Amino acid sequence: MRIIAGTARSLPLKTIEGKDTRPTTDKTKETLFNVMQFDVPGAYFLDLFAGSGQIGLEALSRGAAYAVFVENSRKAASCIEDNIHFTKFDKVSRLMMTDAVTAVRTLEGKYKFDIVFMDPPYNKELEKEVLITLSDSDILKDDTLIVVEASNDTDFDYLTGLGYEIVKEKIYKTNKHVFIKRA
Repeated sequence: MRIIAGTARSLPLKTIEGKDTRPTTDKTKETLFNVMQFDVPGAYFLDLFAGSGQIGLEALSRGAAYAVFVENSRKAASCIEDNIHFTKFDKVSRLMMTDAVTAVRTLEGKYKFDIVFMDPPYNKELEKEVLITLSDSDILKDDTLIVVEASNDTDFDYLTGLGYEIVKEKIYKTNKHVFIKRA
């Protein structure tokens, strides 16, 4: 696993051993950042369920102004911390070791994010819980882009009721990226 573009291009990243995380492949990550390419420079980026931190670090490498990483696994948070230090993004990032909903509530009044990325464990409806919390949160701007990585069978029919709309969907073999904005 590595940073694929930007100032930290080609730097290798640590990952967590075992099946607790599913690192995003370079090809999928490239597609994701192609869709977001004009949104990332200068952005405040929130990486929820951050795993190794590779998505937020990729955003920083591609010009995001600041990134907050949220991960509740001690092992994964340690990995993110190592990756932040290795890529020298210490001054433009913050790591929070807590669950995503608690993090969103803690960040209220402190940050306004341009992009929120989340890659929760699949098929546990954790993304729905976070989206409900975000719908009433002041950490989103009017045009914040929310990206959810989910299994292909994850249902997002509830979004309209929360005041969101799907602006784009990228479907891969086993998962998808759903790009969401406030309606």
